[in-house]
Amino acid sequence: MNLKKLEKFWLGKKVFVTGHTGFKGSWLCIMLNELGAKVIGYSLPVSKNNKLFNEAKIIKKINKSYSGDIRNYDYLKKCISNSKPEIIIHMAAQAFVSDSYLNPKYTYEVNTLGTVNVLNIINELNFIKSGLIITSDKVYKNFETHKPYNENSELGGFDPYSNSKACAELITNSYIKSFFENTKIKIGTARAGNVIGGGDYSKNRIVPDYISCLKYKKKLNLRQPLAIRPWQHVIEPLTGYLMLIEKITRDKRAKENYAWNFGPNKESNQPVIKIVDLLNKYFGYIVKIGYKKNRKNYHESNILKLNSSKATQVLGWKSHLSLDRTIFLIANWYKLLKEIKDPYLVCKNQILNYYKIIQRI
Repeated sequence: MNLKKLEKFWLGKKVFVTGHTGFKGSWLCIMLNELGAKVIGYSLPVSKNNKLFNEAKIIKKINKSYSGDIRNYDYLKKCISNSKPEIIIHMAAQAFVSDSYLNPKYTYEVNTLGTVNVLNIINELNFIKSGLIITSDKVYKNFETHKPYNENSELGGFDPYSNSKACAELITNSYIKSFFENTKIKIGTARAGNVIGGGDYSKNRIVPDYISCLKYKKKLNLRQPLAIRPWQHVIEPLTGYLMLIEKITRDKRAKENYAWNFGPNKESNQPVIKIVDLLNKYFGYIVKIGYKKNRKNYHESNILKLNSSKATQVLGWKSHLSLDRTIFLIANWYKLLKEIKDPYLVCKNQILNYYKIIQRI
């Protein structure tokens, strides 16, 4: 990775990020801010659930933060029109499988109509150069095998969340073919693995659930302790997103390769219980494990792996962090937070240290 080239590209770029107050969105805002980009965010009103965004005081670091629903077309277009960004990164989503069973209609509205709104606004306005639609590793039709899925694998998705994200991929492909093929506008989609890192406080995710059980000395109940997932530190796919946007913005052939996987190395495809073992190792405490029975109509895959060779060959991106190192960084994030009490600075230091590591490789 050429960090100087990346810094040169993003310096002064005006970037509109939807869903900027979430876990990944907060880390992305910090990364963009440190690269010298001008960040404008758009998300639902900030709540206590946006703990990293709030405590890191990200709203004071970025240029503008709009509160709005991604389904509100007129207001979203007004915010984008007023901001005049060169680049749009669409991350706003209903991002939980379990919640998609509880409210499937809302999940489909946000994940499909929200994507339509962003793409249609890009098509109607004449100043946006490129856009990246963030979907999920769960967009693929899962055959429960150990074969990793690549960008040409069949799309599917059993549950409403996964299926709505697969729909977002089809919507994006349709817009590219129908409206952007003969224009200078570049659009891509990014499918990342199971992203983990410090500062995630969402319910029903392994790291925040573990941190909560550690804090209150409770038993950690797991739905699928043996389910295999492609675990990766949040910094890695976000770096891939930034490299991808640089590539598609500059490359005239980018429209032929709109979909991209960003997954970990194969050694990081591990069962959920492995994450707990490593967290226990680095926190020096044994959180006891229990079993939480899944609801009868809730389906979750047992095996999911990604093939990211395309990103490696074309972008020069690859996963540098082992799973062990990833969990070490997560434990270290929470330990450092107790010392310096500034989550922005903790995130910033981990990002800068990561870039120093990969520059030496």
